[in-house]
Amino acid sequence: MTVARILRPALTTALLASATACGASSGPDASSGTTAGPTAVTTRGSAHPQPVSAVMPDVIGGNAGRAFEQMGSELDMTFEDASGRGRSVDDPAAWKICGSQPGPNQQITDFPVVFEVMEVSESCQDATPN
Repeated sequence: MTVARILRPALTTALLASATACGASSGPDASSGTTAGPTAVTTRGSAHPQPVSAVMPDVIGGNAGRAFEQMGSELDMTFEDASGRGRSVDDPAAWKICGSQPGPNQQITDFPVVFEVMEVSESCQDATPN
């Protein structure tokens, strides 16, 4: 028996599973992300989000772009300028996280998840309290 014969059922199953997942939608999602004003950037999420049974990781002090990548693009999240100056967060990778809603280690029960951010060169101590 060759390796190809052994792996063939597993490869067939994997291909069928990926084809099924890819065929779920043939067009763009009309509810894709929008900008929620000049001070926030909202990322893509579902029009009908399902209840989440996840806990917010402690990302305080981390890079906002990396948090976006790690949390996944299916989660509705917003980045808000914590300085109180109303700056637009166009590139999350240029910002660091000073706070989050919900806070670290709290249950995520509402959307969007909000990250309060400052530019990487700034101190979170200069953030304006909510």
